[in-house]
Amino acid sequence: MLDEAEKVSAAQSVFDRLEANAAFQLAEKILLYHSLPDELDTRSFLRKWKDRKRFFLPRVNGVNLELLPYDESRLEIGSFHIEEPKGDELHPVEEMELIIVPGVAFDKKGRRLGRGKGFYDRLLADSKATKIGIAYEFQLMDELPSEEHDIPMDFVITESTTIVIKR
Repeated sequence: MLDEAEKVSAAQSVFDRLEANAAFQLAEKILLYHSLPDELDTRSFLRKWKDRKRFFLPRVNGVNLELLPYDESRLEIGSFHIEEPKGDELHPVEEMELIIVPGVAFDKKGRRLGRGKGFYDRLLADSKATKIGIAYEFQLMDELPSEEHDIPMDFVITESTTIVIKR
């Protein structure tokens, strides 16, 4: 388990790598997420870039995710105790140019293990956006099981590596 200083350092390294990625540099509309305590902290990254990129956050609606613009002043605790955007300005996933995806684990082929509800797999099925999984190094596995409906990442970024997935 990482202590708080190690978590901050790891997040800084991951987001430095993300910022260097051409997909991030070129994207205007980016779907990110508000992190849970066991995930890389996305809050300072959102604040850093909010005036230069258009960020969107997911909101749980039944079995699906809705995408709303990020506005720090319009967040509330929603499903699964995650801060979610309020409002009714929904945007389709097809508008997103880059989707930054959390996961419990990733493998070197871009496969992702989520929390088991299928929210991201359903969302990503309709997207042509570049998909980047971000995680701590200890969450990177050699191989994960995969099902037909699982949507692989285009990149996986940890604090010490950027994996480009070849298709």
